[in-house]
Amino acid sequence: MQRRALLAALVTSAKGQSKLPILGSGEHRYEATHDWAQLPSNIRFGNTHGVIITEDRRVIVAHTVHKSSESPDAICIFDDKGKFIKSWGADLRGGAHGLVLRKEAATEFLYHCDNVKGFVRKTTLDGEVVWVMQAPIASGVYTKASEFKPSTLAIAPNGHVYIADGYGKFYIHHFDEKLRWIRTFGGTRELMDKDKNTETPKGTTIWPHAIAIDTRGKKPLLMVGERGANSRVQYFTLEGRPLQTLKEGVRWPSTFDFYKGLMLMPDLKAVVTLFDDNNKPLVQLGDGRQADGKTYEGLRTQEREAFSPGKFVAPHAASFDADGNIFVVEWVEVGRVTKLRKVS
Repeated sequence: MQRRALLAALVTSAKGQSKLPILGSGEHRYEATHDWAQLPSNIRFGNTHGVIITEDRRVIVAHTVHKSSESPDAICIFDDKGKFIKSWGADLRGGAHGLVLRKEAATEFLYHCDNVKGFVRKTTLDGEVVWVMQAPIASGVYTKASEFKPSTLAIAPNGHVYIADGYGKFYIHHFDEKLRWIRTFGGTRELMDKDKNTETPKGTTIWPHAIAIDTRGKKPLLMVGERGANSRVQYFTLEGRPLQTLKEGVRWPSTFDFYKGLMLMPDLKAVVTLFDDNNKPLVQLGDGRQADGKTYEGLRTQEREAFSPGKFVAPHAASFDADGNIFVVEWVEVGRVTKLRKVS
């Protein structure tokens, strides 16, 4: 079943040879292999929320676990050919959302954000828990822990941690390298609740789903991708002072990644966009937006046979590998992992 969409995606040439869809143009062309990850029979993907690539080329996927899956494990690890290696993380089932990789000294660690159970935690690549953080009560913005629903986080070069409460009260929480709370800025959710159709002022955040540290400039800057009426990327200093805003080429940002000056932004509204080092859109990959403006609506809950080859439904995370290839995972009920192999 997991490979069926791949077979459906094959396009037969005049000579009878099978070819995969090619996305992009010019210097940014990619061969798309949908359902690249080869799952064992006892695991079925739920919504595939996160993807990262380790130094030794392992691909780690976080997913919510399908209701029909025999295994409850929410973290699946594959080699660079898509072969399944192992799984773990049963306690993340249903809420495996943000997934971040960071190398610290000679060791790589994973950071997980669970927006359903309301915690952030750090683990080894094998799932050993290093620490767990619940709602940052010190911020003074929560009356109960269940109000905290983190989407993802970013870690600055100095080790400071920035957590986006993307499904809770929409704040950004800043901690030092020892996880001591420093400040809270951004939201609040009340701004959207008053009028969901109006963009909020600079410095406020609505659905801050994507967050990263942009180190391409002279100074590292915090970037926050917002959804809803804001539909923008806001830049902040590492102290939380608002700077410029990016709107061109932005729909509903999901995550960010970087490779040789490029910025990669999977967008929940059915597209993956590459930006240059000045944040100008270079190419939009696999744009699945329909003529009526709809994207994932009515499609993301269907079986994978309904997905069009070479078109994205709801990109939720994406990462570059060391060769500039791109891995994309989508917010679809049956899960989908696509490898975009760079061909030019």
